[in-house]
This record gives sequence, C-alpha cells and structure tokens, in this order.
Amino acid sequence: MKLFHISDLHLGKRIHEFSMIEDQAYILNQIVSYADAEQADGVIIAGDIYDKPVPSAEAVQLFDSFLTQLADHKKKVFLISGNHDSAERLAFGAQLMSGRQIYNSSIYNGNTTKITLTDQYGELCIYLLPFVKPVIVGHALSTETETILPESYQDAVKLAISRMNVDPAKRNILVAHQFVTGAGRCDSETVSVGGLDNVDAQVFDVFDYVALGHIHSPQWIGRRTVRYCGTPLKYSFSEAAQQKSVTVIECKNKGLIQYQMIPLVPLRDMRKIRGTYLEVTARAFYQDMNQEDYLQITLTDEEDIPDGMQKLRTIYPNLMQLEYDNSRTRQNREIDAAAEMEKKSEIDLFEEFYELQNNQPMNEEQTAFVKKLLEELTS
Repeated sequence: MKLFHISDLHLGKRIHEFSMIEDQAYILNQIVSYADAEQADGVIIAGDIYDKPVPSAEAVQLFDSFLTQLADHKKKVFLISGNHDSAERLAFGAQLMSGRQIYNSSIYNGNTTKITLTDQYGELCIYLLPFVKPVIVGHALSTETETILPESYQDAVKLAISRMNVDPAKRNILVAHQFVTGAGRCDSETVSVGGLDNVDAQVFDVFDYVALGHIHSPQWIGRRTVRYCGTPLKYSFSEAAQQKSVTVIECKNKGLIQYQMIPLVPLRDMRKIRGTYLEVTARAFYQDMNQEDYLQITLTDEEDIPDGMQKLRTIYPNLMQLEYDNSRTRQNREIDAAAEMEKKSEIDLFEEFYELQNNQPMNEEQTAFVKKLLEELTS
C-alpha cells in the first residue's frame, strides 16, 4: 500500500498581504501529478486544510477541485481537521464524499474513524484523529460518568487513543494534528504559550506510522515513523532554506514502513537576499534569478533608501519584506535584546538555554529540580 502524506495546506493564506491561492493551486496540481506518477493508492491530509475557520470562497473552491481531481484519479483520501479549521464546516458532505473513498474525520465525538484497507500483506487500519484538546475530549465524553476527563493535551490524546482498541498484530496508521514534544517550529506556526499543547511521542507507540500535521518543517520525532511532512509551500522566511516535499510511505509487512520524500517545486520560491541598494539593483546581480520570487531583501546601506520598497518592486514585484542591517539597526536590536533579557527570571533563562541545547523543553521533574537548585543558591 503506497500513500502520500501531506498536511497544513492553509488554503487561502495571505503573507504580507500577498494571496497564495495561485501558488497553492499550482502545488496541489503538482501533488496530483506525482500521485499518478507514483501510482499512489491514497493521500493522507493531516489537518489545517484552510488557513482560517471561515475560509474564503476561492479557498473552498480550490480544495473542492483538489478532492475532485484525486477522486477522478481513483485516489483514496484520508483527511482530518486541524486547529486552523472549523471542524463543523469541514465536516459538510463527509458522508456523501465517503462514497468516492474520501474519508473525512473533522469532529471528535468520542469515537475515532477507522478505515480498513486490504492488500497482499493483509489488513491496514487507518485511524483518523482530528485535532483535539482537553475541552473537546471532555465535552465528547462528559456523559460517561466513569471516565476521568483529561486536563492536558497529553491526557486528551492518550485517552482518545485508548478508546480506539487498536490491534497491535495488524498494521496501523494514525493521522493526527498535534504538537509532539521536541518538534522544531517555524515563524508561520501558531504557538501555544508555555508548551501547554505538548504531547509525548510515546503515546503513539502502538502505531506503525503516525502521519502528523501542525508543524511546518518536515521532521521525525522519537522514531522515523512518527513524522511531520511539513507544508507543501514556504509560509515564512524562516523556511526559506527548506526543501518542501511530499512524504511517500509504503506499508509492506507488519513493522516494515518504507518512505521517501519527493521534492515539490513552487511556482514562486521564497528567498532572502542582501546587499547594498546599488548591489541588489545592478543587472548583473538579478539577471540570472527569478525576479518573480517572494523576497525578503536586507539592505546593508547605513542610510535608509527613500521609498525603498516601491523602488525595489520595479525590479522585484513580489518583494514582501524590506529590512536594514547597519550600525543603527544592530544597536537597536542589542538594546531591545538586553531589555527583554532583564524581564526574564533565572528559571526562564535556564529553560531557554536547555531547550536551545536539547531541542525540547524541560519536563516537570527537571523544572522542579532547577527551581529548587536556584532557591538554594540564592538563599
């Protein structure tokens, strides 16, 4: 069984007032072409279909066209809602679409949608868990007096999985949209203060592959089969150096998951360039580059260029950001950084240092130990 894993389409997204609809339509068509070329059996879409709970008409039309193409090409679709989606709106027409093998699990009601497929290796069970948080799971199970309702995201996901009655002898895939502890974020993501939305990767141990959405950078967490595929397009300049891709998984015998990444080529790339105004406006500088790309330009001139944005857009029409890097801006950044540092407590600084070194936040036990140690040192 060969499946494409994509997520975080964010259809209808605008970046610095630039609409991404044309770019999104281009990349979705590319995904359909790749699905045909790879003879994929289906496509997993792990949440955040839309960028807003109330999407624009053109975003809805684009997604409708994408699903129709996949159905016409005989590709099964397994999709869930993400934290950016309105689960109720996304659920519209779900029963009707299932007739064309488009399986949509948008609203968590205490039960998780399970689709069972069969190939030469036996049964493959795909569980569709939409984005959940404690209040969602608590509301769904509020009438079950014997159930201890969750207080954290970890509890909510763990409880939802415990109710799936997963058979560990079979091949099992989970589609989910959560923040797994240790994942690296991008500037284009919604951040929960203090890591309250963290879920430990160990809650997914019963699954052979976990198709995750929510994080925009492609990466695996804990083991290579707990994977974020990342966004199909770059949505912030912190992602400028990334190669976006489709994750292709092949499910063979129990415990044998093979995967590869197919690079995606955008209609317009998102890049950073820097130099003096004279350098970046010289024909020799830009003649061999795609001037239609989305750009962040950093000028190193000591003096600001009057109407710099408008002037540069005569050469680079999709210039999104103009910044300066000179003695004035560096001094301002140092002052701002020092002022921000003074506001932080010793424990805040230690937590930041720990996360920087280990790519994951401290757990409760570690935090308690550091607090006790700091109290002893300052007493």
